[in-house]
Amino acid sequence: MDWRDYLTDTARAVSFLSRITVPGRVFEGHDDSLSRGVGAFPLAGLLVSLPAGATLFVMLVLNATPLLAAFAALAVQALVTGALHEDGLSDTADGLGGGRDRDHALAIMKDSRIGSYGAIALLVAFGLRAAAIAELATHLGPLAAAMCLPATAALSRALMVWHWSALPPARSNGLAVAAGAPLKSALNLALISGVILSAVLLVPAASLFAYFLAVLVAALTAAAFTARIRRVLSGHTGDTIGATQQVTEIAALAALAMAS
Repeated sequence: MDWRDYLTDTARAVSFLSRITVPGRVFEGHDDSLSRGVGAFPLAGLLVSLPAGATLFVMLVLNATPLLAAFAALAVQALVTGALHEDGLSDTADGLGGGRDRDHALAIMKDSRIGSYGAIALLVAFGLRAAAIAELATHLGPLAAAMCLPATAALSRALMVWHWSALPPARSNGLAVAAGAPLKSALNLALISGVILSAVLLVPAASLFAYFLAVLVAALTAAAFTARIRRVLSGHTGDTIGATQQVTEIAALAALAMAS
């Protein structure tokens, strides 16, 4: 893959992971498969998180309280992404929490209505991220704190590709099946670029120790979550892929906050 193909895949990934409109020409001749395109997910995740990072930076510079700035950044992020991964988290929580068995859990996850487990998961997810971002904003400068958002966005998108690749599909249809399984080369590209992009942003913003801690905690969280999904569902769904992004981003932000 040359750099032009990578940029095209990144544009498609931005469109897939957010509500940002990209030129229609990037989809000409494309079959909607993401098998190769998932390699660009970390860079796309970084790009779609820039408005949230900019919001955090501006509000902190304007002397907003860290917690207010953190919630505002998360609100902007949800608007940009259309709460895509939050939806996956809530559906997964409902399925894991309320499902009697595998089939019942999958049926619950397919239901568009949100249940008590999903609602609680969203409240906890937003609360933990806001608390971690506010803690970072308290101990780091506005720019350094803002850089943590695209860094963890890139890292978490790499780990969601790993989750996608580590499990077979739990259903015979669905978005994850239609998009195709990640190619080995795309998985490697996603993991390598996720680690490099987060390092470029986190090491100057926080520290080398904080970076390694964030990567370690996020990777362990992804492994534990994937093991849980394997036991309960025997495979991934689009919802569990999105949920992986959420839980690993929370883990990375929490690790950074504790190391700051």
